[in-house]
Amino acid sequence: MGTKESFEKVMMDGRILLAILLLAIVWRIFISLDGEIALWESVCSGTALIILGWALFSYLYHMSVKETDWLVSNRMFQGLAVSVATINTYVAVYYGMRWFRLLHVEVYTPYDVLLRDVRYVMMVLCYCGLTWAARHLKDMHDSYMLLTKEIPTMRKPAMRRALFKVVTDERTAIVLIAIAFFWRASISLDQKIVLWESMCSGIALFIMGWILFGYIISLAWRVTRPRMMKIYHGIALSVFAINLYVLAYYGMRWYRLITAGEAGLVPLDFVFRDIRFFVVVIFYCSAIVLSKWLEKAAEECEFLIKKESKA
Repeated sequence: MGTKESFEKVMMDGRILLAILLLAIVWRIFISLDGEIALWESVCSGTALIILGWALFSYLYHMSVKETDWLVSNRMFQGLAVSVATINTYVAVYYGMRWFRLLHVEVYTPYDVLLRDVRYVMMVLCYCGLTWAARHLKDMHDSYMLLTKEIPTMRKPAMRRALFKVVTDERTAIVLIAIAFFWRASISLDQKIVLWESMCSGIALFIMGWILFGYIISLAWRVTRPRMMKIYHGIALSVFAINLYVLAYYGMRWYRLITAGEAGLVPLDFVFRDIRFFVVVIFYCSAIVLSKWLEKAAEECEFLIKKESKA
């Protein structure tokens, strides 16, 4: 227990998270100065991300099954754990293909290193944001209980309430994931993705990502408890990081397609592009379902009281 508490105190501190982010930026600048990334440099980068990601997932999963008087926090931890597992899977697939030389070209050769640097920093930023959110959620998870079982819901139009219920339903997320799968399967059959197909994929991700980011920020404005606000800010920061990565990737892809057309790629390059699209969709969908519990937490947070004050 002492080791676990020490890990939480050290690794989840805001200053440590900022130091990790700055270290990641300096590291990527250093190894990219010569325009190439050697195998040992890639192994160091990937190993650090894999350790950070799966350690965070293990912590979130542990908290999701830990008993608490504030039950919605378990659901929030579950949603965070699914989001982290999705990113972890993408990181493992990417570095596995990179280390075994199965991945060749992502956008176009001169700027592949730049895209790798952006991706690495955004992955670290995503992990740091989720860790920041988990730290403050953990404090409320352990220290708060419901003041009353009768929690009044926020007043909002019936149409908006019904639409929100449909959009954040788990079955809607499954449908979106299935659509994404069949879409990528259909456009990849000829092993050539033209500009309009890439634009459809990118614009769909832009819409999902930035609307989700705006919604989570709006939740932060609606709560008055600073700790709840920090939870929302941490989750919004992780979504923002993935949005920036998606923006950088598709911006470079579209520039390549407009100026020079599609280059000859090996089949596994197309497979990785499909995996990347699919993983980002799953991440957004898990965050959308999570937003249902974030909304509920926003409604309940004003009716929470510290356990110690109950006596």
